[in-house]
Amino acid sequence: MLDETRNYDLMPFHALEILNRAKSLEAGGRVICHLEVGEPGSPPAPRVIEAVAKALPQAQGYTNAKGLIQLREALAAYYSEQHGVIVDPDTILATMGSSAGFIIAFHTAFRPGARIAITRPGYPAYVNTLVGLGFEIAEIPLSAASGWQLRGADIEAAYRLQPFAGLLFASPANPTGAAVDRAGMQDIIDTCKRLGVQLISDEIYHGLDYRGASVSALELTRDAIVINSFSKYYCMTGWRIGWMVMPEHLLRRAEILQQNLFISAPTLSQIAATAALGERDYSEEQKAHYAANRTLLSEGLQAIGFDVGHLSEGAFYVYAGIAPFSNDSMAFCQTLLEDAGVATAPGIDFDRADGRSFVRFSYAGTRQTIELALERMRAFLK
Repeated sequence: MLDETRNYDLMPFHALEILNRAKSLEAGGRVICHLEVGEPGSPPAPRVIEAVAKALPQAQGYTNAKGLIQLREALAAYYSEQHGVIVDPDTILATMGSSAGFIIAFHTAFRPGARIAITRPGYPAYVNTLVGLGFEIAEIPLSAASGWQLRGADIEAAYRLQPFAGLLFASPANPTGAAVDRAGMQDIIDTCKRLGVQLISDEIYHGLDYRGASVSALELTRDAIVINSFSKYYCMTGWRIGWMVMPEHLLRRAEILQQNLFISAPTLSQIAATAALGERDYSEEQKAHYAANRTLLSEGLQAIGFDVGHLSEGAFYVYAGIAPFSNDSMAFCQTLLEDAGVATAPGIDFDRADGRSFVRFSYAGTRQTIELALERMRAFLK
């Protein structure tokens, strides 16, 4: 059921504030276990660094607003090889991370003040970006009982209560790791089409699906706006490079907004991204580490007393209930950091209504970090 009574305002990203405090403690000599941010523990593939070092003396100036043609052609090849679809490179825009992609997508597809639906729990920047840009929000609450899955029936029920112009949906999702299969994606696409809702498919955790190949909306429709990033699967957080694939009727407006808001994505980052697309074997090695960490962390948290539910289907997070320990996730995370040296993300980042009962743990780091964090939490919470 849609929540029509919520009040929205800008809120800090508490996970980043936890990170800042953790770094302050580290500067004072403490060893902190970082499970708070979705940041891979490995650097980009070595050939990515090599490509950047080679290009550095000449890589000055802006690129085409859409991005380097070499990058866009490589992305088109990626869609052909990984998803079996033909994508025109001219419909691809290289962006300053997925964050810029969201801004361009909102301003391209919707009139000022339009209402956009998102799932709850969900990535906190969705709410804050929409609020900051002056759009209205409709939240569709999901539950652990249904595996945090969004279904077409949920979308339709929400729309009947309060119509919205767009739906921003992620699979695999942050913070729950829930991922839809092909039939689930088709259900969402069909429902949006029937209701006249513009779908924005957030696919930044693609590649990090543990059941099989991730399903892109582009396999089933060309009407969706697709947003992706090199941050997660390609281990390139901080490079601020992502991309979006636009429906043709929205492409020119998106390009104009890119020209004026961002000019172009960083040149060196585009060069790095082009190289990264050829290093999927390296990314698959990192994914294998995440898969092992996923089991280790989930089973360890369950043994301590957290409510973990079933294993996450994608991304690299465990969204766990903390009822045996606390009903205030912010206070719980602060105490866990200060007293046990374990940094985690409070559920209120992802769900302002019910997030006080949950904490997100990231297993993107090293096995050693997770083992030490579990040991500390076991001792602290016993």
